[in-house]
Amino acid sequence: MSLRLISRSPDLQRVRDEGFDLEVRNGVHLLVKKVPYVTAQREVRLGTLVFLLNQLDDVAQRPSDHRAFFAGEMPCHADGSPMTEIILGPEQQQIDPSLITNFTFSQKPARGYYQDCYEQLTTYIQMLESQAQAIEPSATARTRPVVELHPDESVFCYPDSASSRAGITYATQKLAMDRVAIVGLGGTGSYILDLLAKTPVKEIHLFDGDVFSPHNAFRAPGAASLGDLKAKPNKVDHFAAVYSQMRHSVIPHAEYINEENVSQLNAMNFVFVCVDKGGPKKIIANALEQYGVPFIDVGMGIYQKDNALDGIVRVTTSTASKRNHVHDGHRIPFSDRDGDDEYDSNIQIADLNALNAALAVVKWKKICGFYWDFDHEHFSTYTIDGNHMINEDKGDEAGLV
Repeated sequence: MSLRLISRSPDLQRVRDEGFDLEVRNGVHLLVKKVPYVTAQREVRLGTLVFLLNQLDDVAQRPSDHRAFFAGEMPCHADGSPMTEIILGPEQQQIDPSLITNFTFSQKPARGYYQDCYEQLTTYIQMLESQAQAIEPSATARTRPVVELHPDESVFCYPDSASSRAGITYATQKLAMDRVAIVGLGGTGSYILDLLAKTPVKEIHLFDGDVFSPHNAFRAPGAASLGDLKAKPNKVDHFAAVYSQMRHSVIPHAEYINEENVSQLNAMNFVFVCVDKGGPKKIIANALEQYGVPFIDVGMGIYQKDNALDGIVRVTTSTASKRNHVHDGHRIPFSDRDGDDEYDSNIQIADLNALNAALAVVKWKKICGFYWDFDHEHFSTYTIDGNHMINEDKGDEAGLV
């Protein structure tokens, strides 16, 4: 299969993203496998459609031949009568040593040609599939096979069928930043990684100098094994290994960010700041403002009250449209003194970490244009006891610039 050809051809990419079992053979044939059709005995079986591929420089061009070739028995209507409206006749063709087609189809559009491969393939698929569905309603050519992707083709190791099934592939591409960093891989930072890993960000950089310990496992996504904990890996190495099973370019940096290395963040398109201590927060915030890099800082202040927990979860955003609130409004705690402010607490619970991460990632997606953003808020809090959300510090405009 030519992965490069499919990835560089939007119409072929669309065919595969919609779940069809697509293959390119010998550089000249397009195959759609496991297409349901009806036999003369009114049985639903699976066949293979073959099309002649017209390509230039590894990009599929408009089909030069409107015909299709079919490997299987004679396709029929649901009542068992042959589909003579598309069958030119029985004609065997040797595609390769493992594939021989049995019939030639012809269904020319009124304009005289198909605009692209997607239109041609889905036209023939629908004609066969509709007859099969009259007998078996669940019959479909969208088998959604698991396909291994090359790093040159996608950031993912296998296709993002969730976006294609929901029809939001175009909107999802708005999230395809070159480099996003997460500074701090504690509870909230690890959940931010879990959510970012499902987006087409090209590189996700992880910064943390700490070791992955049992208390981390109890407030992080997934389930770490005893072996994982006994190995005592660095947090960034542990999470890079976990999420590299799903996507490429999760890049670990086993170090804390300080004045000496903060310049590494200058290469980022966006930064999530998920550190507890105020001193490092201030170094990072000042540097990112100087670099003109947008960022989101997260935090929570949870305390015990009558043997229950209460508190606030916070998301502070800084973009080119609004930055002064970070310092003037004291929206980020920059002090390291214990008990200095309402967000200074060591109590963290996995569900609140996940909520904090989700609110931060939703805000990032708003900035990218994936979600609608009417208020352009740059400071949000969620209060547990009253289930209240507060949005303040509205920016002048949406976006990163």
